[in-house]
Amino acid sequence: MSTTKTEYDVDLCVIGAGSAGLSMTAGAAMLDRNVLLFEGAEMGGDCLNHGCVPSKAILKAGKIAQAQRSGADFGITPVEPNVDWEAVKAHIKDVIATIAPVDSVERFEGLGATVISEYAKFVDANTVESATTRVRAKRFVVAVGSRASAPPIPGLDTVDYATNENIFSLDKFPSHLLVIGAGPIGLEMGQTFRRLGAEVTIIDIAPPLGRNEPEHAKTLVEALASEGVTFHAPAVTKEVRKTKSGVEVELEDGTLIKGSHLLVAAGRAPAVEGLGLESAGITFDRRGIDVDDNLRTSNKKVYAAGDVAKGMGGLTHIAGFHAGQLFKNFFLLPQGLNKGFSSARTDRMPAAVYTEPELANIGLSEAAAREKFGEAIQVAEFHFDENDRAIAERSTRGGVKIIVGKKGKILGGSIVGAHAGEMIHMLSVAMTGGMKVSQLAQIISPYPTRSEAVKRAASSLFTESLFGPKSKIRTAASFWAKFQ
Repeated sequence: MSTTKTEYDVDLCVIGAGSAGLSMTAGAAMLDRNVLLFEGAEMGGDCLNHGCVPSKAILKAGKIAQAQRSGADFGITPVEPNVDWEAVKAHIKDVIATIAPVDSVERFEGLGATVISEYAKFVDANTVESATTRVRAKRFVVAVGSRASAPPIPGLDTVDYATNENIFSLDKFPSHLLVIGAGPIGLEMGQTFRRLGAEVTIIDIAPPLGRNEPEHAKTLVEALASEGVTFHAPAVTKEVRKTKSGVEVELEDGTLIKGSHLLVAAGRAPAVEGLGLESAGITFDRRGIDVDDNLRTSNKKVYAAGDVAKGMGGLTHIAGFHAGQLFKNFFLLPQGLNKGFSSARTDRMPAAVYTEPELANIGLSEAAAREKFGEAIQVAEFHFDENDRAIAERSTRGGVKIIVGKKGKILGGSIVGAHAGEMIHMLSVAMTGGMKVSQLAQIISPYPTRSEAVKRAASSLFTESLFGPKSKIRTAASFWAKFQ
């Protein structure tokens, strides 16, 4: 028996209610465009329900627990915290519930959008269908995100393991959490569960955070190790096995590691399955949907944004950036789209790992800059053990590193230390505005702040030319001193 579907003909059809999809839907609706949004799972996507929001909520719980252990240097007697896992989970749920109304069906319907709470797929190049609905649109945006991927480790498919989708709601708190993956998620969760009272072992085939500045990644890893996190990275996992008490990981060198729980945090895969992309003539593979610099797919009416766009996603703020670029091209600069007026590619996308210390970076690393520009770069650095605010707070790990090219152009930077994720904004603003490193050196920083370290790093490039023994300025100052 066939069921008649409700049919729509709209300006914009969006598939996926994560950061990119919600931003596009809201923007179009507020411009009175006829927009329809499909979401078969939870509004807010992975970030609200299983990623950024719950992870930062549990990170804060871990920080509170660790603070109770860390008072001795401040004249406060340290105590071992009493952690209530059920209360921690309630805290996480409450944070999600507080933010959820902003991403709710009701809010977006209130803005004027049509929201269909069903999964959808393309049935031809111009049409999307769900269980009850059939939609034709002038433009489509696929913003379905990604999901945790599992590495091809023998035995992994025979054991129960957690991912970011359920690590925050485990029935029982881990006594020993094994983590496969030494990327941002693995390190953040590893440190947090250690602080909440679990033993933690992190395993990865590669060194932790291999794309970051090596000395900054080392600083972060050493900090986690000092709190009791055990690392086997790089190390090759031979097999994973289920045991009576949990799980066992065998490494190729014969090392056996037993744990109560296993977290797989070894990367993510674009959610391209079940979208009917073939029916719409959209080129894709397991790495995502092929897009040009303006996020347009091989089907000229269809665009992909966020994690599902090949080579373009991976972070929530990238998805938001994509939505902003599409919004400008669709509604504000309609002629710009064909001319590449507002490209979705950028060489200044910041990223952060929210451990303690935090690690944030933007643009090119030193190694990448030297590979691209040879020796025509300079490296400016300043360490927090020379920053008065860091000294006062006994938080002197890490520092600032700025990569500078010809004519003082800022090519990239890295910060490791407390609040690095906030401080990287300074380099982001400087790079967005095309500031030279000399201008960054001239900013006025309130004293005492950690952010002053960015100014001090920039200023370090000019110390020798100003005050060195061969400085022309020093020579001139000595000459004029004779007449004063």
